[in-house]
Amino acid sequence: MSKTKVVIVGASHGGHQSILELLKRYDDVDIKLFEAGDFVSFMSCGMELFLENSVTDVNDVRNFKPSDFDKNENVEILNNHQVTKINADKKTITVVDTNNNSQEYQYDKLILSSGVTPKSLPVPGNDLENVFLMRGFDWATAIKNKLEDPSVKNVTIIGAGYIGIEAAEASKKAGKNVTILDVIDRPLGTYLDAEMTDILVTHLEDKGVKVVTGAHIKEYVGINKVDAVKTETNEYPSDLVIQAAGVKPNTDWLKGTVALDDRGWIKTNEYLQTNLPDVYAIGDATLAYSIPADNKVPIALATVARREARYVVKHLFEKIPALPFKGVVGSSALSVFDYHFAESGLNSFTADRSKVALKSSFYSGNLRPDYVPEGKDNPKVCVQLFFNPNSHILLGGAILSTYDITAQANVLALAIQHKLTVEDLADADFFFQPGFDRQWSILNVAAQHALGEADF
Repeated sequence: MSKTKVVIVGASHGGHQSILELLKRYDDVDIKLFEAGDFVSFMSCGMELFLENSVTDVNDVRNFKPSDFDKNENVEILNNHQVTKINADKKTITVVDTNNNSQEYQYDKLILSSGVTPKSLPVPGNDLENVFLMRGFDWATAIKNKLEDPSVKNVTIIGAGYIGIEAAEASKKAGKNVTILDVIDRPLGTYLDAEMTDILVTHLEDKGVKVVTGAHIKEYVGINKVDAVKTETNEYPSDLVIQAAGVKPNTDWLKGTVALDDRGWIKTNEYLQTNLPDVYAIGDATLAYSIPADNKVPIALATVARREARYVVKHLFEKIPALPFKGVVGSSALSVFDYHFAESGLNSFTADRSKVALKSSFYSGNLRPDYVPEGKDNPKVCVQLFFNPNSHILLGGAILSTYDITAQANVLALAIQHKLTVEDLADADFFFQPGFDRQWSILNVAAQHALGEADF
């Protein structure tokens, strides 16, 4: 009896989780995973730790090694194999290897986890030496070499999202002069509202990072090698430029075959099925269903890809699954030098993008009782909550402190996922022990503050 042929495109989180789920649930599957790159499967979210010498080895910064599955006759990992076409009528894919040899492989089920690629700004000089992107194994090792090069003194980061902030911190810790340039009005502006980004801008500048917002990049200046970044109003000396100006879906090869939106994101139905029979799509290149937004939006997070993979494989052999994919909240966290923050669900920016009405409340107070002296053992904590102005259903939230309380965002994520209200959070039964928190937990107090109740 022949095995069911399951083909997976892409070896990052979604592809990896798909293999694990297939092996856990089914015995009669033949799994082939195709990865265009050489290195399987680098975790770009671990790049800052590598740049700061906080990992065992660069070769360990990965989800898995192909050799992890060598003993499993049901799995074949083919790196350096670029999938270039889906032939839906024949249920095959066309694959090209590094020697430019083309071959077709048959599938019964096809899971697309093709991911995203970083954007290089379309300005003069973007092909100069020392203009880098910050994603993937090759870029990680190249940046690491430059940060260890004493001749590289001035580093300019293009983009002040998560990746840009990580690049800035790693560069500053390497002893470089660091400038961040971003076209929007504040760093991390798509993740946090101004009450929190104002705190972080001050902190970045206190750490010696120059933050320039509203910066429109006109040119990377230099002959052969970059010397400066030119904006509409200024020029910044640059021995190294790290571009962290967003990503785009890796879906050009799917045009005319798989249904895409006008920006190239893969469209799926509520079962994560594409327009092609037996072809599914998960991960960063797709539009994910956001529970708080009640809308499909790009959410490039490992947590999303893995949950989608789990759902797809569970229902892989059902023509119409009994239940649709429940959706995700979308949660993430980041350290910015001495500060740590985590956010979940919507904020003002993402709510506006999805045309969702919300109300916000910002609270700042101490983590523990007043009889514990304020300072390292009793730090200030900021909590922001976003909720429906009528029903008070929680739609988002963020928490920030110099003390690492980012795990509190998981509480917010669960509350948002289950559509709890501000009143529910205000009354939620959390533990109290003065060595850890207050008589009312910081999330209780933040919710009570949102309801207009006085602090104590």
